[in-house]
Amino acid sequence: MSGADAAAAVAALEGLGLKALRSEWRTRYGAPPALRSPELLAMMLAWRIQAEAEGGLGAETRRALRRPVAKLRAAPRPNAGTKLAREWQGVRHEVTVQSDGGFLYRTQRFRSLSQVARAITGTRWNGPRFFGLRDEGEDA
Repeated sequence: MSGADAAAAVAALEGLGLKALRSEWRTRYGAPPALRSPELLAMMLAWRIQAEAEGGLGAETRRALRRPVAKLRAAPRPNAGTKLAREWQGVRHEVTVQSDGGFLYRTQRFRSLSQVARAITGTRWNGPRFFGLRDEGEDA
């Protein structure tokens, strides 16, 4: 299918109801997904048509999508020289990100922010969460 044919096929989806979209899916790909949203089914169908014409996802993207979610959500590390601050029990604590990936806190070097957070609190903490680099409900 050429790019022009794909564009025409996608344009033809506009305004179709759920029944017609399911029929189109069945004709092209077999049993349609059990969706009740015509908008979502139309977007999925349009993507499949365009992927056929353009080649779909690249190999690297497919590999990334197969990786565990925790690896995809890993927060980027702050740049060297960045100063992170947190007030804990009325005391301000400041950490400096080092160029080798470590962290400097009160003249002591740590390999991770979690180690720094533990030194400050005396309990186990997720270091990026402790220093506000990750949202409260976010895992990983």
